[in-house]
Amino acid sequence: MRSFIDRRPVWSLIIFCGVAFLLWMIFSVWPAWLIDLIGRKKVFLNAVFNGVTLGGLYFLVASGFTLIFGLMRNVNLAHGSLYLLGGYVGYWVASTTGFWLLAFPVAFIVVGAVGVFLQIFVFRRMEGDDLRQTLVTIGISIIMADLMLWAFGGDFYNINPPSWLGGPVETFFVTGVKRSSGDLIFMKYPIVRLVIFAAAVVIGVGMWLLLNRTQIGMLIRAGVDDRDMLAATGARIQLVFVGVFAFGAGLAGLAGVVGGTFQTIAPGEDIRFLLASLVVVIVGGMGSITGAAIGALIIGLAEQIGSVYFPTYAVVLTFLIMVVVLAFRPQGLMGRGG
Repeated sequence: MRSFIDRRPVWSLIIFCGVAFLLWMIFSVWPAWLIDLIGRKKVFLNAVFNGVTLGGLYFLVASGFTLIFGLMRNVNLAHGSLYLLGGYVGYWVASTTGFWLLAFPVAFIVVGAVGVFLQIFVFRRMEGDDLRQTLVTIGISIIMADLMLWAFGGDFYNINPPSWLGGPVETFFVTGVKRSSGDLIFMKYPIVRLVIFAAAVVIGVGMWLLLNRTQIGMLIRAGVDDRDMLAATGARIQLVFVGVFAFGAGLAGLAGVVGGTFQTIAPGEDIRFLLASLVVVIVGGMGSITGAAIGALIIGLAEQIGSVYFPTYAVVLTFLIMVVVLAFRPQGLMGRGG
């Protein structure tokens, strides 16, 4: 942090002022001129919270993608289909058993098993051939989309959370002041979104610790940097990579359950989340869990705030962010320079 400030004092000042202004907008009581300028604070806070929780969902999908694509250099364009498959599996489990929490481990295991199949029978046979991997996984995603359309139809599905996660909870964020009494009005927000975001944070911290503070993480990073040298030491590198691919695919399936809980599951969501994962990984940096978290947060906030204040250009804004990052830092915000 100190080295960044020393090297880029102007950018550091701009970032500091931007963060300070954003915190002021979130925690303060808005003056009348600001309300006249951009509308009620409640709308702004809902957009921010929706962006943060959507960023948590994007992180769950993109973190698995960055493990497979960023670390292992496997171009898996069927990753969005794994997300959608997890959502359908989670919906079936939750609606059949009535047990919402059971949907998460089942979706993780089922989609992780599909990931093992893909790694052994597809990617292992095409190691280092990015073009073949791209074409084959596009074909796999089309086949999986048609199979899921045949099995579940074109309807929209929603996974119902348990009753203890239903309804809103009052937060400590002030949205206004009552004119009659002068009492502060506090924002209410769905508790299920807050719980899911907290779970995404826990998963992200756990993944970072796994990759950077454990022997397994050391093997994964060493295998990516020099696979032949690691294999010469006797490490079972293929088994490690199968495990990484299964874990990344399982995260996509788990994210499908999350997405089906506070959004919907429907045909076409696979393409949407594949594109979102690509943008997040490009912005954050390939192979970086921290970068995936930062990129997911930026893209989630851009989508939600853009959809509220300039809906016509909300989609353009996310790709504009990606273009700006590529122009000034091609390896991504947290990626390693080539």
